[in-house]
Amino acid sequence: MWKIYFLKSIKKNWYYVGSTNDISRRMQEHNKGKVRSTKAYFPLKLVHVIESTSEKDARDLEKKIKQKRLLKKEIIRTIKE
Repeated sequence: MWKIYFLKSIKKNWYYVGSTNDISRRMQEHNKGKVRSTKAYFPLKLVHVIESTSEKDARDLEKKIKQKRLLKKEIIRTIKE
């Protein structure tokens, strides 16, 4: 099962979206500073997950969310922390 995940910086009001098939491994990488795009914003917490049955669908949705700022903002608005 693939997942599209949303992370929020604990220190700043900043969100990141990504996709993976191993959320716990990916969270460790993000919070150890091993991911260049989130390194300046960690520690991060997982705030939302969307499940997908295929890698292609997950990657396509991740790309769509990243390209369409309004879609990302709308999803973030629905997140209850």
